[in-house]
Amino acid sequence: MDTQSKPPKLMDRVKATMRVKRYSPRTEKTYCYWIRFFIRFHGVRHPAGMGAPEVHAFLEHLAVERHVAAATQNQALNALVFLYRHILDQPLGDIGEFSRARRPRRLPVVLSHEEATRVLSHLSGPMCLMGMMMYGSGLRLIETCRLRVRDIDLERQVITVRAGKGDKDRTTLLPATCVPCLRQQISSAQRHLDYRLAHGRVPVTLPHALDRKYPNAGISLAWQWLFPASRPCCDMDGKVVLHHVHPSAVQKAVKHAMRAASLPRPGSCHTLRHSFATQLLNQGTDIRTVQELLGHKSVETTQIYTHVLGKGFAGVRSPLG
Repeated sequence: MDTQSKPPKLMDRVKATMRVKRYSPRTEKTYCYWIRFFIRFHGVRHPAGMGAPEVHAFLEHLAVERHVAAATQNQALNALVFLYRHILDQPLGDIGEFSRARRPRRLPVVLSHEEATRVLSHLSGPMCLMGMMMYGSGLRLIETCRLRVRDIDLERQVITVRAGKGDKDRTTLLPATCVPCLRQQISSAQRHLDYRLAHGRVPVTLPHALDRKYPNAGISLAWQWLFPASRPCCDMDGKVVLHHVHPSAVQKAVKHAMRAASLPRPGSCHTLRHSFATQLLNQGTDIRTVQELLGHKSVETTQIYTHVLGKGFAGVRSPLG
């Protein structure tokens, strides 16, 4: 009997390599989706037997037939570049000119302070606190969901964002109005932890191999999610753990609050973050400071908010005054 183990399947190799390189679970899921889509598009042929022409045809299809956004097309391209470079060890090289999905310039929807507070008034409990932190601290939705007790410094009124966009850490403002609610939320996390310790010791999910390096980290208060999910789940290794609240639950609550607030234009969780930036610029905050608080890689990204405010007109006034 042949005792040699079979070589791992392609997608198993993709997942293993991404975990070794410490890609986020969301990126892993996205890349696997596009690789499978690419394989199905070409009649379930193995990628090793394809190359630049097939990638070119696939990207053309996404732009011309499916009319995907520019960011979506770039995401698919990045997934295939990763596949050929790191898994198949045959870099694509020049794939030639292909139809690029257009990246239209859109100004973000922002709210006035009165509108933002009206939206927050239609949220309750942890969802209200999450909304307050997106508007009052400029956090992205996923950054808010991923907050742990250790990331909150109530004394200095500072929030530490861990592994934000681009896998970068940063600090941002913690509004004084959030402090009482955060104290209650941390107390709730402690009670939740005490209950789990008494009924099975279900740990929280931890980054990378931290649970092996620090076996008790998953059941320590500092590492508890500030906004935990309502029930445990299984992680990628099949272990029962407690994850943070799912972003879709927050999106649904905020969308409902936006409708209830009777806003003149539709908004989302990101609208609260946009409004944080415009309110700071309205107060005269230096744009570089706003860039740091938002975690933007380039100040050019932050400059979009000056157009929203109408301050890019070099003092020109309308003929009607």
